[in-house]
Amino acid sequence: MAAPITVIIAYDTRFYEHLPQQFPAYETQSIFTTNPPLAATAAFRNGTLQGAYLMLAARSLGLACGPMSGFDAGKVNAEFFPDGRCQSNFLCNIGYGDLSGAFPRGPRLAFAEACQLL
Repeated sequence: MAAPITVIIAYDTRFYEHLPQQFPAYETQSIFTTNPPLAATAAFRNGTLQGAYLMLAARSLGLACGPMSGFDAGKVNAEFFPDGRCQSNFLCNIGYGDLSGAFPRGPRLAFAEACQLL
């Protein structure tokens, strides 16, 4: 509750409208306009990746990040994105952390437990 900033990581459900400007190499907009499930999956996935890049950038500046799910996305969307174009994905508190009350880093899975080489 004391974080200086809470960021809403959201995605644009009509991101493909910007593709002619952002990716002019060739026409890709129709891939998404003709396949709504693919567009929804791509929007969510790419929004998640952009949120991760934001956290990496913040951490590289010495900031702490506390990503959160489990919030009422419908209420967040209604308050901040009432037109429905953008949808919240997750929240992230960002600020300078106080490590005095932090838990130590938890154990991680070994590479072989988490990955499979094909």
